[in-house]
Amino acid sequence: MGIRNTAWIATIALLSYSCIQENVQTLSGLYVNNFRTEVQEKSTDLYVLRNNNGMEACVTNYGARLVSLMAPDRNGKMEDVVCGFDSISDYIKYTQNFGSTVGRYIGRILNSSFTLDSVTYQLQGTGKHISHGGTPGFANCFWNAEQVDESSVRLTLVSPDGESGFPGTLTVQVLYHLTNDNALAINYEATTDKPTVLNLSNHSFFNISGNFNTTVEDQLLYVDANTYTPYDDQKCVTGEILPVQGTPFDFTTPHTIGERINENNAQLNVTGGYDHNLVLNAPGDITRMAVLLTGKKSGRTLQVYTTEPGVHIYTSNGLRGLLTGKQGIAYGSRTSVCFETQHFSDSPNQPQFPSTTLRPGEKFESCTIFKFGVE
Repeated sequence: MGIRNTAWIATIALLSYSCIQENVQTLSGLYVNNFRTEVQEKSTDLYVLRNNNGMEACVTNYGARLVSLMAPDRNGKMEDVVCGFDSISDYIKYTQNFGSTVGRYIGRILNSSFTLDSVTYQLQGTGKHISHGGTPGFANCFWNAEQVDESSVRLTLVSPDGESGFPGTLTVQVLYHLTNDNALAINYEATTDKPTVLNLSNHSFFNISGNFNTTVEDQLLYVDANTYTPYDDQKCVTGEILPVQGTPFDFTTPHTIGERINENNAQLNVTGGYDHNLVLNAPGDITRMAVLLTGKKSGRTLQVYTTEPGVHIYTSNGLRGLLTGKQGIAYGSRTSVCFETQHFSDSPNQPQFPSTTLRPGEKFESCTIFKFGVE
């Protein structure tokens, strides 16, 4: 009888633990069960990463997305510093790249086509030019996920030959790792069975103030880039690489984001704010800081390190307060900034740009680190 009682108590305890896990609330206020559903026979979930300093990152396998990222301010207060939704249903409902892994190709490929090894490929998307991988893109895919340990999650995806018009069966792996020096490292790997093109990036929207009701215009920005890739009046890259000196795109000495964002500048007029690729001075050097963002109110700093040759700066000009995210906040224009580390838009059609070609037998490898500190 005593053995039966012990077994019964153990069973109840296990069930209770399961229920607690099912309804666990993260440090950022997310409920794990709000991210568990099944769509098209694919299951979604939320993976919680923590480091030894109390930081927390939440990732979902829908779009291999960063959902929340808790970082300390100068007083040690933990706040969420990325845009996102508080349920998987909103991520599926709204076409928005909050925190997503974008692919196969972030940015535009003009006229939705490119030629590789004398073969022309017509890509599938909306409008004249394909953007962010077309339809479907990786942000709309259900990835397989494995929580490696308390601080890491690995997500994998197989994109079949011809998906969105891209050649080659592509096998992709993304590893999120929250380090004990308060950095979120994102490592990408990919292989293909046919020659193809590839340009992967994370599309998180940051506001290091921790308050998404305020703009990022007072935050101080430094970018290690002497040149950038301009647009024509249709927001298509011209293929040029021009100096930033004497333009609002010169952040080689720190400026607040809002200091020159409203200048009567042809490039800014096209996009209504920053939405441009800056060419990094040390492509491939993961040890050299590419970006430094400083929030004087919170004291937080965000350093970006990457192996990529460029970083696309986007000041969320297209957000209009129409999407309500975490904490019931309606995200407005310029209330966040994206640092999309990447190769350049339309590289498959611009031979002077760094190549995005991936061939069988090669392995695509890329790393970006978002490191947090205090001023």
